Amino acid sequence: MSSAPHRLRVLVIDDDAAIGELLEAMLTRDGFDVTVVSDPLRAEAALRAEKVHLVLLDLMMPRQDGIETLRQLRRIDRDLAVIVVTGYPSLETAVDAMKLEAMDYLRKPFSIEELRAVIERTLQKKGLTRTPEEQLYRAIGDTVRRLRHERSLTLKQLAERAGLSTSLISQIERAESSPSVSSLYRLAVALETRVQDLFGEF
Repeated sequence: MSSAPHRLRVLVIDDDAAIGELLEAMLTRDGFDVTVVSDPLRAEAALRAEKVHLVLLDLMMPRQDGIETLRQLRRIDRDLAVIVVTGYPSLETAVDAMKLEAMDYLRKPFSIEELRAVIERTLQKKGLTRTPEEQLYRAIGDTVRRLRHERSLTLKQLAERAGLSTSLISQIERAESSPSVSSLYRLAVALETRVQDLFGEF
């Protein structure tokens, strides 16, 4: 596995030019490559033009609403991570968005911190990583989970063997925690393997 950092591309679909500019500036500063589309009828072409990892999709737009736009995007990429953003939330649109496998539903106005939290949560759910550190944590988590399953151990059993909490091991497996050297050593002993083997193919 290459340890070189790679940039994830975000497609922003929002007819509000000010919102588009704000999101582009913020996401670019956070290390993403960003494409902004103000006309939802151009969204399909934008998705086909380049690899997109995440879509931020407004619901209330002229010419074509966000639900219909999402329906079209799903015909191209069933696995695409989509976050719906709307200033007019309703149960109906939330249900429609979730039926089309939107990952989250964010209400305008939102803070930058709220948006960052939703994006990070979505990327983790999709297994998308942006830095060498994130790639390493995911490799360790995947290996620990695989070895635990191969040895038919529950989280609780592995925790007892390693002398660690179940919540910490769960966080390590989900790549949500930076494991200490001591934790890795304890896990390796409990899983009857070498510490270096926990790094998988990294």
